[in-house]
Amino acid sequence: MSVPIIDLFAGPGGLGEGFSSVLDHEKQPFFKIALSIEKSPVAHGTLTLRSVFRQLRGTEAVKHYYRYMRGEIDESRFRAEPEVAAAFGHALREARCLELGKSDNGGIDKEIRSALNGSEEWVLIGGPPCQAYSLAGRSRRANDETFESDEKHFLYQEYLRIIKKHKPAIFVMENVKGMLSSKHSGSSMFERIIDDLSRPAKDLEYEIRSFVARGDQNSLDPRDYVIESEKFGIPQARHRVILLGVRKGLNTPQHELLAEAAHAATVGDAIDSLPKIRSRLSRGDTLEEWRSVVQGAARLLPNRKNTEDLQRAKDVMSSRGRDATHGSVGAAFIPYGFPATAQSTSLGEWLSDPDVGGVCQHEARSHMASDLQRYMFASSYAVAHSKSPRLENYPVELLPNHGNVAESSERTSVPFNDRFRVQCRSFPATTVVAHIAKDGHYYIHYDPSQCRSLTVREAARLQTFPDNYFFMGNRTEQYTQIGNAVPPLLALKLGRVVKSLLQGQARSQE
Repeated sequence: MSVPIIDLFAGPGGLGEGFSSVLDHEKQPFFKIALSIEKSPVAHGTLTLRSVFRQLRGTEAVKHYYRYMRGEIDESRFRAEPEVAAAFGHALREARCLELGKSDNGGIDKEIRSALNGSEEWVLIGGPPCQAYSLAGRSRRANDETFESDEKHFLYQEYLRIIKKHKPAIFVMENVKGMLSSKHSGSSMFERIIDDLSRPAKDLEYEIRSFVARGDQNSLDPRDYVIESEKFGIPQARHRVILLGVRKGLNTPQHELLAEAAHAATVGDAIDSLPKIRSRLSRGDTLEEWRSVVQGAARLLPNRKNTEDLQRAKDVMSSRGRDATHGSVGAAFIPYGFPATAQSTSLGEWLSDPDVGGVCQHEARSHMASDLQRYMFASSYAVAHSKSPRLENYPVELLPNHGNVAESSERTSVPFNDRFRVQCRSFPATTVVAHIAKDGHYYIHYDPSQCRSLTVREAARLQTFPDNYFFMGNRTEQYTQIGNAVPPLLALKLGRVVKSLLQGQARSQE
């Protein structure tokens, strides 16, 4: 029988997706999501739809899900299918749109008890919102006198309340690395959180372990709780604090640590196989006008003698500009022009699903002509030098029109010196965060001939969401969900560690 999971602050379901993908020796799910809670109606819609997919998978009725993904049927017709309607009935009980700390605690406790149905061996997972701990958020609010009183500092206490009330055998809590240095009223928030989680009540204690280092809160350094995702086969340098809480008194053995991957997964590994598309111009978009802008970027560079670095980038701009012939700007669904097969790498096998029949949510954004010309330079520079340029590498003619840039003779001192960032093909991506919803400047595609920022599907792949994962909402909302999520492939590996712990506990009790 599957081990129940309660998923708090679930977002679009990255943690839950990984845990629910862990299989037992009979190739059946080892964990089952009993309840997931998320306050955003849009992310809740994604959670609900994913629950529907899990129920339909392996049945003839899953064809309706794929038809919906491909846009062959609308939502009302999709929901009208009897098997789908039944799946939605279950999904809406499993995925609940509630705000922890604002919704009725008694009602939430009742739902948890109902979902657990008397099970004492269950797992709590989730990541309380991180804005109060993130380094970027703290930087933006450095002069904000209300920051120290921000209630988001204490959302972990909602997670703590449920631990105290319902006593999971194991919990997994994720948050940003900035939690380690965050302070409130002069005191370390991380130390407070560890103290609270290790002893939620007088008669309830937990060992706070790490997935990547041996020991517990009494012997581990705070940095030992940081998981650097790129070391574990994730095509993204996402560094997060992930705590493993193990209830004392369960005779739970020391667990196996996460095994590092033999080779780093790269941006190219994740997105190379997707159809090539071009960006759009925010004004007057046609293929001819777009090509004129992209090819004209090289002509903006000075004819005077360039530095070697700049000349190499200019040469790439000229050659790749001639290759900028992609007519498609992408679409909500792009069918494969050939029979689809699963990719041979472990990452590829995890991401791909031939039954989708193509690629969904792979559509380019629109950009101003001046930004596209910077993208062209940046991606060409990255091809020439295997690294993204910083502002000091830009010719004056392509610098953004910001006062602090124009007035600075030393561009290395300009804030956000890498505001235009190429995700280089041969390396893991930088962290995909919710800011990707604002603009694409920090997520420029490595191929100059496409001259664009990353699509929703590309961001999803860097976060290791499978291709059959469909995100609800408009494009901005889709990017936000992806940026806020835990990579499902990493969650799968965390789930396998938790599985081994539970199995070890069961053996010790025999």
